[in-house]
Amino acid sequence: MPKVSVVPGGRWNRFKTYSTIQRTLEIWGSVFAFIFKASLDAHELPAGGMTEEKRVMRRKVLAKWLKESILRLGPTFIKIGQQFSTRVDILPKEYVDQLSELQDQVPPFPSETAVSTIEEELGASVNEIFERFDIEPLAAASLGQVHRACLNGQEVVLKVQRPGLKELFDIDLKNLRVIAEYLQKVDPKSDGAKRDWVAIYDECANVLYQEIDYTKEAFNAEKFAENFKNMDYVKVPEIYWEYTTPQVLTMEYVPGIKINRIQQIDKLGLDRKRLGRYAVESYLEQILSHGFFHADPHPGNIAVDDANGGRLIFYDFGMMGSISPNIREGLLGVFYGVYEKDPDKVLQAMVQMGVLVPTGDMTAVRRTAQFFLDSFEERLAAQRKEREMATVEPGFKKQLSKEEKFEKKKQRLAAIGEDLLAIAADQPFRFPATFTFVVRAFSVLDGIGKGLDPRFDITEIAKPYAMELLRFNEAGVEVLVKDARKRWDRQSRAFYNVFRQPDRVEKLAQIIERLEQGDLKLRVRALESERSFQRVAAVQKTIGYGVAAGSLVNLATILHLNSIRMPATMGYCLCAFFGLQILLGVLKVKKLDQQERLITGTA
Repeated sequence: MPKVSVVPGGRWNRFKTYSTIQRTLEIWGSVFAFIFKASLDAHELPAGGMTEEKRVMRRKVLAKWLKESILRLGPTFIKIGQQFSTRVDILPKEYVDQLSELQDQVPPFPSETAVSTIEEELGASVNEIFERFDIEPLAAASLGQVHRACLNGQEVVLKVQRPGLKELFDIDLKNLRVIAEYLQKVDPKSDGAKRDWVAIYDECANVLYQEIDYTKEAFNAEKFAENFKNMDYVKVPEIYWEYTTPQVLTMEYVPGIKINRIQQIDKLGLDRKRLGRYAVESYLEQILSHGFFHADPHPGNIAVDDANGGRLIFYDFGMMGSISPNIREGLLGVFYGVYEKDPDKVLQAMVQMGVLVPTGDMTAVRRTAQFFLDSFEERLAAQRKEREMATVEPGFKKQLSKEEKFEKKKQRLAAIGEDLLAIAADQPFRFPATFTFVVRAFSVLDGIGKGLDPRFDITEIAKPYAMELLRFNEAGVEVLVKDARKRWDRQSRAFYNVFRQPDRVEKLAQIIERLEQGDLKLRVRALESERSFQRVAAVQKTIGYGVAAGSLVNLATILHLNSIRMPATMGYCLCAFFGLQILLGVLKVKKLDQQERLITGTA
């Protein structure tokens, strides 16, 4: 993953205090610039038409611009961006990829400020407390920086919070709440996921405020260490509570090599394959056994050393996730359903986790789940074949061309297109942040594992571990007992239904007779008509906003020419608001058209 540094021009890094008005203007300037660029992308058609490849390229360019804008805006937006890099349910892949590159590589603040904070928080000078204090920071992040010191003969590091952070968060989060409330109103929710933008904002704000209280991070580190006390392949730095406050965190100095530094790991003679297995097993342990996991496992937060033949060192416990017992049981149920290739088990587990809300007709969801289970099995089989071929022919790897990949994507969408539209209409999916943190964690670990070992297969490592939990853990036993009971119930119902067939045949004959006589009508759901109605409604709404904006421009201009300044200004402001609604309406129509083209295979 490339290092990404904060753009030097960011104003936030030049002041200890912040002007609310200036900061608000800076934020909204970036917001409107993004909307303007997105609307240009929606309107301008390149030569040759808008192919899928060109759409992806444009999204990549805009996503890169968004990432650079976030870096200019500073700590609040960097942290929000890092959280949104887990939200594959909200953002397109191109945006997720760019936001995943956001790293806290930022300029340090003056060391004198850090020393002043330490002395104020600990109540004594650094020379009185420490035998040695390194004035130059080891590293700097958006929320603070790290200094090395010697305390009572022990090497320690001090994490010191950046000054004025709480004030900056207060200003930024007020503006972000306005944005969230607006998104709550305009989000078309056309992908089947019902998003509560205000709840997402509340969740992000809560995480941010927790991250600037270092005592919470210290508690997290101790809890994490306690969970792994019997596993010698995991190391957590010890906390020095006497020298820890909300703005200063003092902990044991544990040097290590970043887990993605392959050459340095090889120099130590460590088994890379085993390290990859350790990384996955440690996360399976956190999620499925402890219910308490590290939510930000990028290579900067996981290191290795040669103790005990190679162990993992975890850093930075500011962002942690907790999983309730029912979520853990649900995750096991999903895994078991995938293992059994049973879509009903997968859907039942998703309902249990709160990811899926049952609707009146779950047929479309079930067929889609079956389709993805089949696709997943085919993909695993293809990957196994590739690994076998790579063993026979080193360097062998079959790569599909862009045209072949796009054709396969069209075929997949055509196979379940109508089902996806039905899901989009019903909006049965909910994605709690915890769930997306888990997905992102395993995605990052998969990348780390493949960097350590080209033949790394996360499913092969996870399968025996999860199956063991299913068989022997209390939750796993309960899942199996419930499953056995359901199988018995199904068999009993089948046996009973044999004797009910004559009654059912008679009832079916009665229904057919009523249909023939016109006493009974069928109500058919026409998805094509629904799509047409959605598009017509969006176009009509956009035209209405256009008429309103045009009228207001004329009215405001007349008022301005007659020196009636205040009403004229209000008219121009309302015109700008309606203009924004027009842009959003055009984007919605474009999105509906894009869905139609993808599903019908005409893209």
